[in-house]
Amino acid sequence: MSLTTALLALSLSSLVSAHIGAWHHGMYCLNGTTPGKDDSDGTDIVQPLWNLTKDDWWFHHDNGCDEFPPDDGDFLEIPANGQFTVELSVNRAFTTLSYGGSRIGLYPDGQNYPDGLGGQNCITQLNIHTQNQSMAAGTAFAISYQSDLSQVTPENLVVFSTLYHTPWERLATYSVPDLPACPEGGCHCAWGWVPNGCGEPNMYMQGFRCMVTGQTGSRALAPAVPPTWCQDDPGNCTTGAKQMIYWNQLDGNNILVEGWDDSGEPRSPAYNGVCGWEEGAQTDIFLSDGSATPTSVIGTATGVGPGPSATGTPAPSGKPSGARRMSVSWTWGLVVGIALVVGWVV
Repeated sequence: MSLTTALLALSLSSLVSAHIGAWHHGMYCLNGTTPGKDDSDGTDIVQPLWNLTKDDWWFHHDNGCDEFPPDDGDFLEIPANGQFTVELSVNRAFTTLSYGGSRIGLYPDGQNYPDGLGGQNCITQLNIHTQNQSMAAGTAFAISYQSDLSQVTPENLVVFSTLYHTPWERLATYSVPDLPACPEGGCHCAWGWVPNGCGEPNMYMQGFRCMVTGQTGSRALAPAVPPTWCQDDPGNCTTGAKQMIYWNQLDGNNILVEGWDDSGEPRSPAYNGVCGWEEGAQTDIFLSDGSATPTSVIGTATGVGPGPSATGTPAPSGKPSGARRMSVSWTWGLVVGIALVVGWVV
C-alpha cells in the first residue's frame, strides 16, 4: 500500500468513526474553531461531551465552539406551529453546507447503504450509538429567549421539540409548538441527544442563534425544570417545561438514573418516553394566556432556512440568510404591493 493510499484510508476511517452534529447556517462553530478559517471538513461540533465541568460542556465550550457564533444575520428559523429541518452529519463535508452538497447521502456519513443500515451489534459504519433505527434514543431542540448567550441558563432553556428514533438519517425535521416571538436580537437554541448505551454514555449539546417566524404565539414559556426517569412509573414523569438532559459530567448534572430499564439494559435518560417526552412539538411548556405579544415575523416560505430542501438537494447558492432573508422578503412584498396600487390607479 502506498503512503498516499494509507493516509486516505486513515482519513476515511476517522470520518466513519466520528460522532454526530446538527448542521445549519445558524449554528455556532460552523466554520470550526480556527479564527479566519472556513473548515469545509469541520468536525469540532460533533465531539461528544463526557466527564467535564459545566463550564466546559455548556454549549460545547470545551473546544471553544461557543466562541464562534454564526455570521451576522444568520439564524435557524423556527416557524411557530410549523416545522424546520437540519442536517445530522459526522462532518460538514457530508452536508449541503460544504462542497456544494456534492458529498451528501441518505445517512450522516455521506453514504446511502442500499442494503440498509443496522444489525445485532452497535453500528460501526458511523458512530450513532445504536443497533438499529428503532433503538436510536432520540434528539431534541430547546430554546431560550435570551439574545446574549451568557444569559442562557438551564432554567430558561426549554425543550420545545423532540424527534424519536434519531439520529439516523441525515435530514431531521422537527415540529414546533405555538412559540412566542423572540426579542429583536433573536433567541438562542440548542440541539442535543444522549445515546442509549452502545458505547460511552456521553451527551451532546450544541448552540444556534434562532428566530421564531410566522404568526407567533401569545404565551411565554414557563421556567424549565429537570426531567425525571419514569419508564416504570408514568406518574413520576416531569410535566410542563423541561430542561435538556445534563448527565455523566463532573458537575451540573440534572438527572440521576440507576438500575435497569424494561429491556434489561442499564438505564439511560433520553428524549423519549422514558423521561416523559412525547414525540414532536411540546405543547405543555407555556405560562397562562396573554403573557406574550403575538407578532407576525416574516421568514422563508418553508421556515427551513438555508439548510437542505425537502428533497435533500443543495440549497441554491447566493441565497441571503437569516435576518437578511427576512428583510429581502419584506422589501419584495412592499415592492409588489406598490406595483399593484400603481396599476389600480392607472
